[in-house]
Amino acid sequence: MTDPTELYRFEVDIEPSMLTPGPMIVALDGFIDAGGAQRILVDHLLEASEARVVASFDVDSLLDYRGRRPVIVFEATHYRSYDDPALLLYRLTDREGQPYYLLTGPEPDYRWEAVVMAITDLMRRLGITLAVQTHGIPMAVPHTRPVGMTAHATDERLIGDRKPVFGTVQIPASLSALLELRLGEAGFDALGYAIHVPHYLAGSAFHDGALTGLNAIVDATGLNLPNDALVQAAGENRVEIEREIQQNPEIAEAVAGLERQYDVHLRGIEKPSLLAQESDKLPSADELGAEFEDFLRTVDEGDA
Repeated sequence: MTDPTELYRFEVDIEPSMLTPGPMIVALDGFIDAGGAQRILVDHLLEASEARVVASFDVDSLLDYRGRRPVIVFEATHYRSYDDPALLLYRLTDREGQPYYLLTGPEPDYRWEAVVMAITDLMRRLGITLAVQTHGIPMAVPHTRPVGMTAHATDERLIGDRKPVFGTVQIPASLSALLELRLGEAGFDALGYAIHVPHYLAGSAFHDGALTGLNAIVDATGLNLPNDALVQAAGENRVEIEREIQQNPEIAEAVAGLERQYDVHLRGIEKPSLLAQESDKLPSADELGAEFEDFLRTVDEGDA
């Protein structure tokens, strides 16, 4: 069996036993991240806080360099610099001094189970009991409505009363998904949020997606994470999106159609059927009649 400590090493000036436990955010590049929701969030946290590298992984044994070649800079007559990939575990603190960890870098191409064992070993050594992740997925939703999300966790208590969006489906796996599964099997708490990014913005920067992910992480961990710069960037991003959409009538009409679809769906959730009641008791004939009249009145008002 692989020794999990073979895949990572602590920095020379780090004594693991002296580090304070805290939650860990997992943000690995390479899987779906519509709107750059995960990437924007990671950049924001690293810029807004004093980040210290705690441990690094042996990426030479984990990455397919020819599958996604790193960038090297050539200048006139020589190679000047190389953007070497790195999978790092950072230690940061929130606005109240509470420590937390951020695992970020390229998603490994090889040895997923071994990497999961290594991350789990790191969590045990540092006393990390909660892992949380977030990324963007493209959805047929308008940017003018509240940003939704799909929550998933090793235990339903971690996501509260959030309603599922999907039933049972088969999807391409990611190392982050496998990590959550294996952590649950090992008795750790882990959860994640797939942020619903408007599909027409999937290839652009969508800061509201990152802000939604940040707020979800705050709710899950209790951390007081910095958000000022991200809030400002999201506001500026909304203005830019509106300006570009207004300049393209076809996209504007498509967004209007998504708004109508979204509102109809929302009304369906709030009032799924004529039989929907607050209690499990079956309604009486008079109650059914009154409900039906209310329904007809709603239809008439909508037609008007």
